Amino acid sequence: MASITIRQLDESLKQQLRLRAATHGRSMEDEVRTILRAAAAGPAEAAPARPSPRRSEPVAADAAVPSPIPRPAAPTATRRILLIIGGGIAAYKSLDLIRRLRERHLAVRCILTAAAQEFITPLAAGALSGERVFTDLFDTTSELDIGHIRLARDTDAIVVAPATADLMAKMAGGHANDLASAVLLAANRPILIAPAMNPAMWARRATQRNLARLIDDGILTIGPNAGEMAEHGEAGIGRMAEPLEIAAAVEALLGDAGERPLAGKRIIVTSGPTHEPIDPVRYIANRSSGRQGHAIAAAAAAAGAQVILVSGPVNVPNPPGVRTVKVETAREMFDAVEVALPADCAVFAAAVADWRVAAPGREKIKKQKGKAPRPLALIENRDILSTIAHHKAQRPHLVIGFAAETENVIPNAKAKLARKGSDWIVANDVSPETGIMGGEMNSVHLVTADGVESWPPQSKDEVARALVSRIATALGD
Repeated sequence: MASITIRQLDESLKQQLRLRAATHGRSMEDEVRTILRAAAAGPAEAAPARPSPRRSEPVAADAAVPSPIPRPAAPTATRRILLIIGGGIAAYKSLDLIRRLRERHLAVRCILTAAAQEFITPLAAGALSGERVFTDLFDTTSELDIGHIRLARDTDAIVVAPATADLMAKMAGGHANDLASAVLLAANRPILIAPAMNPAMWARRATQRNLARLIDDGILTIGPNAGEMAEHGEAGIGRMAEPLEIAAAVEALLGDAGERPLAGKRIIVTSGPTHEPIDPVRYIANRSSGRQGHAIAAAAAAAGAQVILVSGPVNVPNPPGVRTVKVETAREMFDAVEVALPADCAVFAAAVADWRVAAPGREKIKKQKGKAPRPLALIENRDILSTIAHHKAQRPHLVIGFAAETENVIPNAKAKLARKGSDWIVANDVSPETGIMGGEMNSVHLVTADGVESWPPQSKDEVARALVSRIATALGD
């Protein structure tokens, strides 16, 4: 193929041409050919275009290239996602994630790390995304216009899936020694990571320390999930969240401003029961499933809030986009809540044990035939709701407690509101016949200084969304 000669262009026009060519992944010569074809096929009322030159003929670009050259922009209705694929076996799920995002009418541009290319190919990612795939920090074409900065900014959100232990460590440490880490360091857009690694790697203190740093830096997370790993005989927490889960989290992240009324707000939610040990085997607990607290945390995150969920032992998955702090006892929950302060709102949905055993047995307490067990001496646990509601230095603007009652629901809730010093109490009847404790449905009363609102029976997700809507209104006022 004969070459096109580019000459007699001022530096500004050359730079625009480089930008346009780099955006399309073409050379400058090919970009000029594209412009010429478009000019030749222009509308009839436009100035007559010159006949397309034969490829053997050089072209004087100053006569043929329109000036200035506008940088092409994606349609305004299209949201763009930058998907960074890390190196792990879970990378194969990212191909399905591309498809799920495209189904939601999101444009997807991909970066593959060097390790990711050991599991999937740029060709596969490019075929599914319909766009050029980027792999190299020192790509001579894309770096003509500081490509890693452009990639970091020319997007609405960045998703890292899978986020390997190595990639998370680079993000936490501010490294920028490859394209993925350089883009993440330069980004000023929301970032959602989907961690995926062996359970032993996930449980390491170094990984959890890096995770905490990333969350403190405003990075959103989804997963990892529990289950069997790709490696034979390995199971536990470490599986990457499923593509549908990640796509749903991305949709929530990209909600319009009107749909994210809690953007910029920090909310603490407690959830689930606490376990107060009697001995290494037995403990005092209750029947709370954590579904309501986890639903509130998920709804608050979907509304744009930065959410810290302090959860007792539960069997429900961590909500996407939420920092989850796992605890066992009431004292651990209290300490975690205090560490999470300050906050704009605190929702105390956990069913915290009122008492703990004064001296838990160091060994399992054995049953002795014919002898009654020794009495258990109990100590009252510190009241988390009351303590935070009366906090002098860091009291949240809005403090919400829950009242799980089996009789006189509203009178008891009103008394609790006054006694605890909270702003609102969400009360419900948890008598066994209601099926609320541990179930999917709930029927609550919102008790405030202004009166009582009795909400109709609905799912716990619906209760959560309604409560978060009220929180957004209150914090907005």
